Amino acid sequence: MKPVEFHLPQDFDKSFIVFREKGDFFPAPWHYHAHYEVVLVTQSTGKRMVGDNIGFFGPEDLVFLGSKLPHLWLNDKVYLDRQANRPADAIVIHFTDDFLGKDFMSIPEMQDFKKFLALSDRGMVINGNTRKEVSALMKQMPEMSGLERLSTLFQIFNLLAKTKEMELLASPRYVANLSCDVSNRFKNLINFIMQNFDKDITLADVAEYSHMGVTAFCNFFREQFRCTFVEYLTSVRIGHACKLLSESDRNVVEIAFESGFNNLANFNRQFKKLKNMTPSDYRKLYHGIARLPMHHYAS
Repeated sequence: MKPVEFHLPQDFDKSFIVFREKGDFFPAPWHYHAHYEVVLVTQSTGKRMVGDNIGFFGPEDLVFLGSKLPHLWLNDKVYLDRQANRPADAIVIHFTDDFLGKDFMSIPEMQDFKKFLALSDRGMVINGNTRKEVSALMKQMPEMSGLERLSTLFQIFNLLAKTKEMELLASPRYVANLSCDVSNRFKNLINFIMQNFDKDITLADVAEYSHMGVTAFCNFFREQFRCTFVEYLTSVRIGHACKLLSESDRNVVEIAFESGFNNLANFNRQFKKLKNMTPSDYRKLYHGIARLPMHHYAS
């Protein structure tokens, strides 16, 4: 399923985009764009696909998307058939990393938020109190203009830069291109993991490869990706399994072992933990979305 590239229109007198997406259903197909995106669903239900992650959305679902990350919000059938009692409704923010100048993200005050943006390559669901606070601000933004609108965006940036209430979506395996400001040492480490995830690699192995002690490596890794090495490795393996499930009819046992799992029970347990569904359900959902006729998206 090949994503469509979107080039987003922008008003000449505004530095970033805020709009309300409201209609019988959300019309955009599987697509990507250069802008970062914040999506707050205020009304309707359905499935969302972010990279290789398939999840479900309802009112108050809040997602942050990195630049060029393919995504799709697919409403439930009652909306696609135009039989829902209420319209689908969402508030969306789009911005680029240079929307206030090419050096804007390099100033000292933006460093915490810049780290957050690096994680957004995989997309993330925002939860808890952070979601409530960001949601309240976003609901006011469509009626704002000028400095008030920009000030509110900075309040959202501040909340996101500090939060730990988030869940990463697409797998590291799906997100192949690292951001250009990642150090060579870290790029080499990630390449090592990507080339060896299907083997029995341990924490001691990758620490030695990185020329670091285990404790120092653990601290370094958590600071970079806000997860442990084991959690990251598992997400890489599950991401590879998702690719095989979506691109082939091979049986689940074969896919589990090719993805680096030593037994089927552990694979099924880890898959359900990360994807909230079984491997078979993921395959059915993916192919159901891929087969959806494009006329469903006609606005």
